[in-house]
Amino acid sequence: MTIHVLTEVDSGVLTVRFNRAEKKNALTSEMYTAMADAIDRAESDRTVKVVLFTGSEGAYTAGNDLGDFLSNPSGAADRPVNRFIAKMAATDVPLMAAVDGLAVGIGTTMLLHFDQVFASENARFSMPFINLALVPEAGSSMQLVEACGYKKAAELLMLGEPFDAGQALEYGIVSVVCPADRLMEQAMAMAHKLASKPRDALLATKRLMRRPKEPVLQRIQAESDQFFERLTSPAAVEAISAFMEKRTADFSKFD
Repeated sequence: MTIHVLTEVDSGVLTVRFNRAEKKNALTSEMYTAMADAIDRAESDRTVKVVLFTGSEGAYTAGNDLGDFLSNPSGAADRPVNRFIAKMAATDVPLMAAVDGLAVGIGTTMLLHFDQVFASENARFSMPFINLALVPEAGSSMQLVEACGYKKAAELLMLGEPFDAGQALEYGIVSVVCPADRLMEQAMAMAHKLASKPRDALLATKRLMRRPKEPVLQRIQAESDQFFERLTSPAAVEAISAFMEKRTADFSKFD
């Protein structure tokens, strides 16, 4: 455990808050471990349906703490950062972020794996790997091309220059830009709306959307298989009954 990552669950939403403001929430190995543990918790705890990452005191994260990164020269497979990246990329649990202030390096690239990203008007993004004689990470050399096209991705990764929230919205990195004083309110509203949905269907929907590109008939078959599996589930029975009875469905009994 580390005091630099705080977690809290509220109505199905697990909030993960970076709490190292004196270093602009630069990420350490201990913090990555806590972040990966949070995703593990969301996968195993049926009462958690959404994970929301956010920062503190006007910063999302300044990226990796380079001193910590260099002082922990474990093999690539053993690095806590790689465990977090693997968990983030593979999980079916919806991931969200509320970004205020700096989002540097992995602070930006992690967002490419998230399902919804809210950014304040004060948010500033950058992927300055090239300026450190490094290369992109966390799958960003592929994910960014998919988000905004090759030429814009090449500009962002080969120059490493910062960009603002409006540009991040244009590039497909964030989904909503809002005033800083309403950031958490709006992000939590969306998170709670997602958390009100039936968990198994929510995770299955994300799993379908993240399948590799395939012939459309294969995707139709995969959807059909999931559709008819879900059709007889207790949550679907509740949803259909609620519709017929003109009431709000209650999925909490299945958590």
